[in-house]
Amino acid sequence: MILYTSEYEEIKAIEALMLEKFRSEPFHNLKLLYGSKIKADLPGGTCSDKTLSFLSAAKKSGFNASLHSGSIGGKEIHRLAKIDLSNRRFFADVGNGWPSLRLYPAYEAISFEYFGMRFRTEISGSVLSVYHLKQGKEALQLEIDVRDQPEDKIKADIEARFNSGIIYPFSSSIRLSQIIEDDFLFLRGERLEIYSNDERKIIEGINDLNFHQIVKKHFGYDVFSRF
Repeated sequence: MILYTSEYEEIKAIEALMLEKFRSEPFHNLKLLYGSKIKADLPGGTCSDKTLSFLSAAKKSGFNASLHSGSIGGKEIHRLAKIDLSNRRFFADVGNGWPSLRLYPAYEAISFEYFGMRFRTEISGSVLSVYHLKQGKEALQLEIDVRDQPEDKIKADIEARFNSGIIYPFSSSIRLSQIIEDDFLFLRGERLEIYSNDERKIIEGINDLNFHQIVKKHFGYDVFSRF
């Protein structure tokens, strides 16, 4: 375990781990949509899968990290990581399908930009709100109650997440996103969006016939166990 001499060093170490997870573990709903057709060793997954993977790595590095939940569209359906450093609280949203690459402090609002898009927070009472700006349009992405939450309940919710009748934003359409080299790639439905710091490229017309080839070419994965 590495010993850090300041909170700043701890924050930078955690954010470096976040970046590594965004590079090595894609956000996707492929196992939800395709089941056993997807290779068992395909990394990443939905917010729960990615957050649990990050938490395991953060705890191994000695950080005080635990499961937390946030609300999307007024529904508490999103999982993220709570991290307490000294007497201050932060949140790591590594399960986000978008590149939220910095810790969100519970005690002050922040703003940052990656890949031509902006993330910013507002704090009102115990609620931290995250706003996401892309292509000139900003929307409320996530709300986090920063107070302690029972981790056992969150784990139970994760276990039941796909058989509890909850409708997620990704329930009916493909989602696959990851940082690849210097770009951020987001495939949803029939469109692949490729973001860099100064431009966005779009590939249209993705369907069942070319999906495997598109993913192999741009993400480097053979996703299906049988193809």
